[in-house]
Amino acid sequence: MSQTYTQDQTFNKLNFTQQPLPKGEYENCFFTNCNFEETNLTEYKFVNCDFQDCNWSLAMLHGTVLREVKFKDCKMLGLQFENCNDFGLSFSFENCQLNHSTFFQMNIKKTIFRNCQLREIDFSETNLTNVIFDNCDLAQAIFVNAILEKADFRTAYNYSIDPENNRLKKAKFSVLGISGLLDKYDIVIQN
Repeated sequence: MSQTYTQDQTFNKLNFTQQPLPKGEYENCFFTNCNFEETNLTEYKFVNCDFQDCNWSLAMLHGTVLREVKFKDCKMLGLQFENCNDFGLSFSFENCQLNHSTFFQMNIKKTIFRNCQLREIDFSETNLTNVIFDNCDLAQAIFVNAILEKADFRTAYNYSIDPENNRLKKAKFSVLGISGLLDKYDIVIQN
């Protein structure tokens, strides 16, 4: 099956659950108000693409290339990012709902999550060096054997991270967020 190469295109208000996006490589493309929910994006390539107000929930990402991709105001529930092609993988998220997604054993250094819902996310064994969690809700997010060196949690909230089971060297936390590092001790902290 031949694959398409598409460059510098804008896709607006398209429902790819009804009419699939042609399989191929998309470079410098802009997707706005598009629905990818439960679509099969196996081995698609997105390079320098922007997705705004799109629904990616439960999309299949086996071998999907996401290089220099920006997601803004997107609904991205239940995604298994660890299935993506990890060569050159880089993305950022702003005002996105990523609840119930997984980044298991991924290397996502320097990724920016800004104003995102990251509830019940799995960051087990993930390299999160220099990642920024700016104003993100990390309720019930799983951090086990994660590398959180120089990660910035200063404005993140609802997280619970065990310092004994994660690498936290030079990670940044606010005074108000310290309790999220002590949850396992079941102690009461008051002002």
